[in-house]
Formats: sequence, C-alpha cells, structure tokens
Amino acid sequence: MSQEPEILYERRGAIGLITLNRPKALNALTHAMCVSMKAQLAAWANDDAVKCVVIQGAGERAFCAGGDIRTLYDSGRAGTPYAVEFYRDEYLLNAQIKHYPKPYVALLRGFVMGGGVGVSLHGSHRVADETMLFAMPETGIGLFPDVGGSFFLPRLPGETGMYLGLTGTRFKTGDALFAGLATHFVPAAGREALLTQLADGISPDATLNELSKPLKAEALFDDQKKIDRIFANSSVETILAALDADSSDWAGATAKAMRTKSPTATKLAFRQIRNGKTLGFDDCMRMEFRMVNRVIAGHDFYEGVRATIIDKDGAPKWKPASLVEVGERDIDAYFEPLGDKELPL
Repeated sequence: MSQEPEILYERRGAIGLITLNRPKALNALTHAMCVSMKAQLAAWANDDAVKCVVIQGAGERAFCAGGDIRTLYDSGRAGTPYAVEFYRDEYLLNAQIKHYPKPYVALLRGFVMGGGVGVSLHGSHRVADETMLFAMPETGIGLFPDVGGSFFLPRLPGETGMYLGLTGTRFKTGDALFAGLATHFVPAAGREALLTQLADGISPDATLNELSKPLKAEALFDDQKKIDRIFANSSVETILAALDADSSDWAGATAKAMRTKSPTATKLAFRQIRNGKTLGFDDCMRMEFRMVNRVIAGHDFYEGVRATIIDKDGAPKWKPASLVEVGERDIDAYFEPLGDKELPL
C-alpha cells in the first residue's frame, strides 16, 4: 500500500494550496516537509498565476501541533545531524514566510503550537475557526518558544508574549484574536466559501472583509492588566515572587504552571523575549539558531521529551533542578555566535 505524502500541493484557481498531511501525528512537521515547502513557496513566488498561498492542516484535530519531537529526540540521542538540519531548514522556512512577496493565508483549526505557529503566524493573514487552540509550550520540554517567538512574542500587547512564553498557556480563538495572533475569525462552516473566493481571484482582504465575524476574548481582556503588571518584572524570580504575592486563583495557577517547566528553558525564554524586542526578524532567527544548537547538545530537552512523550510519566528531572542554580553566565553561553555554522540567512 502506497504511503500518503506528508505534504500536499495543489493549484486551485488563483491560489497555491498547501495541506500538511499527517493528521494522525497532528500534522507535526518533519525535515522533509520543511525542505519541500520552502522549494514550493519559491516556485509559487515566481508564478504570476498564483495570487496567494493558502496553508491548512488535514483532519479536524490540528492545523499543526509542532515539530516531530520524537524524531528530533532520537536524532539527538544518536548524535545524527537530523536535529540541527531540521531546525536550520525550519527557521529558514519561517523567514521565507515572513518575507513572502504574496499574501499568505493560514487556515487555523485545532492545535496551533510550536512549529505550527512558525508556518502560520509570520504570514499576512491568520484565519482562525472556533476550534483553534494556540500555545507555545516549549519550556515544558526543555526548549524555548522558537520559530520566531523571539520576534512576535515581545510585539504582542503589553506582556502577553512573556506570559505565553513562560507559562505555555493555551489561548482559544477569542483570546488569540484579542492578542493579534489571529487576524480574522471565520467559522468552520465558512471555510469552503473562503477558499472558493480566493480561488476565484478575490483578494484575501476583500474576502475576509465579507466572511470574517467578530468574536470576544475568553479571558485575556479581564487578565491583561495583571499580566502586564506581573510579567513586566526584571527576572523570572521576580515574576514568580509577584505571582506568589497575589492571592488570586489565577496567580496561583500561573506560578504553579511556571514551576513545572525547565528552569534553564524558562530563563532562556525570558532572555530571548527581552532581547527580541529590539531585534529585527532575521536577527531573531539567527539568535534562536544559536540557542537551539546549545539546547540539543544539553540535557533538559531530552528529559522533557522523555517525560512528556516517551515514558509519559510527567515527572522530568531537570538539570539544574532550580532557578537559583541557573546563573546568568550559564544563559549567556546559549547566545554565543556559531562561527561558520550560523543560520545562513
């Protein structure tokens, strides 16, 4: 029996349609998918018949839940080059989408996390339906919010980006719209009408002006002031102290969530988000590539994946085990240049 392709390409009228086609794996990205998609985007950029690119995920459960973490784990453990090559080509793809010369419309349903954020958020139009669930949960597996998180997280309203990056909080569609992560809300029942109009050559702006609907925030509107006050603090430790001093259920749950994450990854995420506020997109991607090279040479990523995906015991043994043991010089090392191994942007 022939195996289904991992990624599908189709010309539908005026659109180039990409379908991430691993529904059983929540459309998780592989290295081959990143390389293939980069080549196809380059071809469509030079095709005058393609007026815009649309990307979607197969199945009902996810647009894309991230990278294929199990394969990255196996590569790192075996010392093969796959992990470094995956991140290099994934980040180059993220940059290509950010700089794409044509409208790039991501149709977001179900899980939109990690690598799925990287192939959607940097495009011109992010169209969510009512099922979308957005998160950057990387610190929970000893990683950091990558795929351009350094750039877009500090540019969200107030301290929303720091809150997302340090806690892994999941946003439903209304909160994603309120934060500017999604640009439009089109209910699932309107997806085919949207595709039809785009295929007919109607511009994404005109189409979405007709089909998109208003949607209120679920929680972010009420939480924004305390997020901005607490997550504006000058370190992870002072953020946690501010949460501990707040008697609300929200603060208690937020502090508890943060304390389950890798201490090293949490401090890395804090530093990258603060740094990224003053960096251009390409410099953010170069910074993240330096960081990820050090992460996959370390301990916590493999321990986080083991606890979450391999053994599923939910009890990672982080090294170091506490924030106080992670010094600023330890974090500095993740940001050092890579010499001739820098991201080739």
